Amino acid sequence: MRLSKLHIVTLRDDPADAELPSHRLLARGGYIVKAASGLYTYGPLMWRTMKKITAIVNEEITAEGGIEVMMPIMHPRELWESSGRWDRYVADGILFTLKDSKGADFCLGPTHEEVITSYADQTITSYKQLPVNLYQIQDKFRDEIRPRYGLLRGREFIMMDAYSFDADQAGLDESYAAMDRAYRRIFTRCGVSFRSVQADAGAIGGSGSEEFMVIAEAGEDAILYCEESGYAANVEKADSIPAEAPPCSEAVEMEKTATPDVRTVEQLEAFFDLPAAAMAKTVLYKATWAEEEALIAVMMRGDLNINEVKLTNALDCLSLELAEDQAIVKLTGAEVGFAGPVGLDEKVRLLADKTLEGRTNLLTGCNETGFHCLNVNAGRDFPAPAYHDLREAKAGELSPDGKGPLLEARGIEVGHIFKLGDKYSTAMKASFIGENGKPAPFVMGCYGIGVSRTAQSAVEQGHDDKGIVWPAAIAPFEVAVAIVDVRKEDQVEVGERLYAELQAAGVDVCLDDRKVRAGAKFKDLELLGFPVQVTAGRGVSEGKVEVTLRATGERVEVLAEEACAHVQAFLEKA
Repeated sequence: MRLSKLHIVTLRDDPADAELPSHRLLARGGYIVKAASGLYTYGPLMWRTMKKITAIVNEEITAEGGIEVMMPIMHPRELWESSGRWDRYVADGILFTLKDSKGADFCLGPTHEEVITSYADQTITSYKQLPVNLYQIQDKFRDEIRPRYGLLRGREFIMMDAYSFDADQAGLDESYAAMDRAYRRIFTRCGVSFRSVQADAGAIGGSGSEEFMVIAEAGEDAILYCEESGYAANVEKADSIPAEAPPCSEAVEMEKTATPDVRTVEQLEAFFDLPAAAMAKTVLYKATWAEEEALIAVMMRGDLNINEVKLTNALDCLSLELAEDQAIVKLTGAEVGFAGPVGLDEKVRLLADKTLEGRTNLLTGCNETGFHCLNVNAGRDFPAPAYHDLREAKAGELSPDGKGPLLEARGIEVGHIFKLGDKYSTAMKASFIGENGKPAPFVMGCYGIGVSRTAQSAVEQGHDDKGIVWPAAIAPFEVAVAIVDVRKEDQVEVGERLYAELQAAGVDVCLDDRKVRAGAKFKDLELLGFPVQVTAGRGVSEGKVEVTLRATGERVEVLAEEACAHVQAFLEKA
């Protein structure tokens, strides 16, 4: 490909809305051009990268038995209501909805569990047809409230989504393991450094899930991992062994104490000379379900924090938010900072973290302004709450197996795999005839890879102050042959010859034969980030060219007839 024939437009300045290096560099390199908030046109170079990632995904999913299909982008509301997800996604505010000319409701698919389950129900009748793994690579849509970070949080994105159908749990386990293998090969081939972590299933649901995260300082997700044990989880899912609380003592009589203007845990520590781990703070939330909303109270050990994802799952609610001050005052009869389980209206649903189970003589609020209570005991001084794992794990705590401390890193989610079980098939009455001659629900898994996210994640992980540093496998071109001065016949002749030789050797190469100044040409090539550059400049008068490895800046001057071998060696390094 000749760059003079390819539509390449680079920019000098960063876009005003670009917060991440990867977003800035992709925009400046003309890889992506903003059409509207969260919507981008992929330029010719970006589309080449997308097709390379897509090819890798296709090859590896097919190698594990995946069969490619194509499903509709527009989904009827009835399908989503049959699974019970319409209300959840509408409440989350991420579903693009529309009406047709007859007034029927549709949505633009952010994912395709409903459509594929309906398809399987119509086309798979017997256990003899199982297992089946169906996948597609297609645009998806999410009505992001605040689109940002370029392709990492957009409103339209390219995703591979796959769905496995098995007759039983053992079959699902095999399908899940096969996709796990495929994912590891995919991201390894794409040249990104990644880590697989336990994850929350979120609105997708199911019994288990795992995320594949590209490690990057600018990643939106925090992950916790233990080098000694190999444990790793998204912070939304992570578990740990927290610091020990003071030993429990025999329950004694509750004592109400005046605490004027003492509201926070830190203030209470100083006032009572007690460690935070001997306290139970009470936080009020507004939870929303399909048919109702209500205020709920959550107790947490004073030195720990509530994980709102775990709390949402425990409540099985559509959405969750902190209660407003006015609602807190109305419910408790006290100013903010004095809420507690003592004297709380028994109609209010009360949950507590498991670290509080069996604890005695706690310090809590008592729903009276200016007062707290010492020696509070569940079941005696207030009705026993429902105990759940609601705690947010944090770096420095021990991993769940106790083998070592948890460390924190940032990551960008590029893949996610789920064990759905029969969640969708049961809800949607999708079944097959089992070996015993009776109908049985499909046992399902679902699997997603963000193709466009993977592309930008590679840039977030691979860049320097000059521009992008692409992994060779997904770079728009592996090699750029640059003719420094296209007016010089000897440079043109050598450049053209090397371009042809590399093509013949199977290298994905472009020829930079643009009529631009040498300095501008070199800056463009550094910005665009092709892994290897061959420069035909002044040295051709002596039969020599320069070969440069973009990632390290390593540069060698070699005879033109030896350049092809040096390029191959540099590509191995890339």
